[in-house]
This record gives sequence, structure tokens and C-alpha cells, in this order.
Amino acid sequence: MSDKILIVDDDIDSLKLIGLMLQRHGYEVMAANAGNQALTKAMNEHPDLIILDVMMPDMDGYEVCRRLRANADTRSIPIIMFTAKTLVDDKVAGFEAGADDYLTKPTHPAELASRVKAMLARTASQRRQEPSKGLAIGFIGAKGGVGTTTLALNVAAALTLVGENPIVADFRLGSGSLGLSIGFGHSHGMANVLSKPVNDIRSSLIDGELVVHQSGLRALLSSARVKEAQLIYSAEAALAVVRSLKTMGRPAIFDLGSELNQTVSRLQREMDQVILVVEPNNVALAMAREALHELDANGSRRAHVVVVNRSSSNVQTPWHEIEQAIGQEIRAIISAAHDQLFQATKAAVPLVIYQPNAVVSSQIMKLSEDLNVRVKAGPSGEMLP
Repeated sequence: MSDKILIVDDDIDSLKLIGLMLQRHGYEVMAANAGNQALTKAMNEHPDLIILDVMMPDMDGYEVCRRLRANADTRSIPIIMFTAKTLVDDKVAGFEAGADDYLTKPTHPAELASRVKAMLARTASQRRQEPSKGLAIGFIGAKGGVGTTTLALNVAAALTLVGENPIVADFRLGSGSLGLSIGFGHSHGMANVLSKPVNDIRSSLIDGELVVHQSGLRALLSSARVKEAQLIYSAEAALAVVRSLKTMGRPAIFDLGSELNQTVSRLQREMDQVILVVEPNNVALAMAREALHELDANGSRRAHVVVVNRSSSNVQTPWHEIEQAIGQEIRAIISAAHDQLFQATKAAVPLVIYQPNAVVSSQIMKLSEDLNVRVKAGPSGEMLP
């Protein structure tokens, strides 16, 4: 996936020239021509690098830099200041505001490209050396009723069994069924958190809303109360929940439902892995193909497809026909297990814990192991701390 670079300059010609040069080097480019616009894009898009001009009409680059550094969500983004000012004091002001590097106009394209490459490489190296800031796996259904919630819950439970410390979170306000499966049907911790101001959404708040299953699995739940579905919350609030949970769970697992709305589309880009859950019938496969196009267009890492059989019939769609229908390889196929799931739900225990020797439990355990290994891998395949 290409590094994202935000260019901030009120000179449209400079934006175009710098943007074109960076695109030719394979970077994904975003642009802002004012300070407030830059702050909004940095918060919403979380670029890998910001190239920031000093002289702008609404807010100078020094102030933009200070505000980026003061915000927990943007303070770690590297910033290269880019300006016509050449005095030493100007450079000192830039570094004091929090810039990582400083270039003066005019700059040769080769020098800018070299500085950008070096800054991104340095940042990537620092991230590999730092303790992990959290990992996230998002589950999305190609349509409703395909078993997305059951799979998310049991993958989290499977990771608990092997010594990980996951948190599973249900974003389906007003239609949350994850809690019902483990005996917490009236818990509405997710709604309580999302109803708070964005600046108040942090680990300490979320920790007070978590429920803990007898297995040790922690969960932030939505309920099936209709009133809960009417809660209006911002994408920034949802992002704050995800980013906080990523620091609390190893990993954090999210049931994102089956609707690729604007908020879910934004959340998916925060995921280290996205799992698209599909049922092997013509309608679900057609919807899965469209969902994969949408996920790709939204800038997600390539989604993994998991097929959940909900019919115990011996007449099932062959593996290769499913892959042909959706245009992508399948990560796993999970067998039908109606009676076993019914008994596990009745006991309020995830299936992989209730019947660990069942075939379907073995399949989910294998999938969870595969996802956990992949989600810990760095961008070039090396393992993160």
C-alpha cells in the first residue's frame, strides 16, 4: 500500500507540481490550501507524511505544526516544512514548532524526493523499534445474516485460548447480538462511549464500559435496543474508540456489521486486517464482489474473504467457483454447525471454548492463528515486537 502524503500550500501551482512529482514516485497524494483544511485532513486521513508551507492566509504553518503536535491522533506524523523563508531564525521557529525537516524554495525535485524517502524510511524504522501500538482486525459481512458476529466473537475467543489478550467490540448499535451470545444482552457500553465528546474518549473511559466473560475475553458491546440505533455520533468519535482499543487489546477485534456506510468506510482504513464474511450463494457472492470493489476503492488493505456455510446440505458450491464468482482467493471456509452453535449460545459461551474439539472450532482456531500472524507482520513481512 502506497504511503500517503498531505501537501499543504496556498499556492495552487506549487500543490500541482509537488503532487505530480510525488505521484510519479508512487506516493498517494492529498492536498490542502489552508491551515484549517490541513488540520481536518490530517485528522481524518492520517497521512504518513505532511509537507507544510509556512505562509498561508488563515493560519501560518508554524501554528498548524503546533496544533498537529498537540493532538494525540496527529502528533506522530512526520512534517517537512517547505517555505521561501531562508533566515536561520525561520528554520529555528519551524523546528521549535515541531517540524522534523525544513526545506527552502525553490528546491530541486530530486532533493525533495530524497528528503521524503529518507523521512518515511526513518519513521518506518522507528515504528519497528517501538513497542507495538496495537493491532486491529475488522469483520464486515457481505450482507446481513451471514455469521459475521459469530465469527468475530469466536476468533477473539480462540485468541484468548492461546494466551493473547484480545478485546472484541460490536459497532452495531441497536442490533448488537454479540452480547446476547455470551450472556451480556443488556450491555450498551459502546453507546455510552460514543455518546461522549471526542476528547473524552480514551482508554480510561472505555475500560469502565468493558464486560469480562468467564473465559477472560473482554468486550465492548452494543445492545439490541431500538433507541440505541438512533444515537448520532461522529466518525471522529468512532475513530477515537478504535484507536483507544488498539492500545488495549492484543489484538482488538471489531464487528463492523454489513453496511459500508461513511463511518465504516473510514474505520476499515484503521484496520490491520479486514475480513469479509460471505455465504456461498449467488446473492451473497454478488454482494461480496461489490463489497470487495468498495473496500479497495476506500483504500483498505486487501480484504480476506472467509466463507461461512450456513447450510448442512451436501450440495455445496465448490471452492474454485466461489473464487471465480468474487474474483479473489478465499482465506478459509467455515463449516455449518447449527446445533453446536445453538448449544454454545444457550450456555453463553463461545463455540471454540464450549466445544473445542469440534471440526468448526478447529477451523476457526486455524483462521485465528493465521490472522494473528499476518496482523503482526510488518509492511515487508518482518514480525513486529
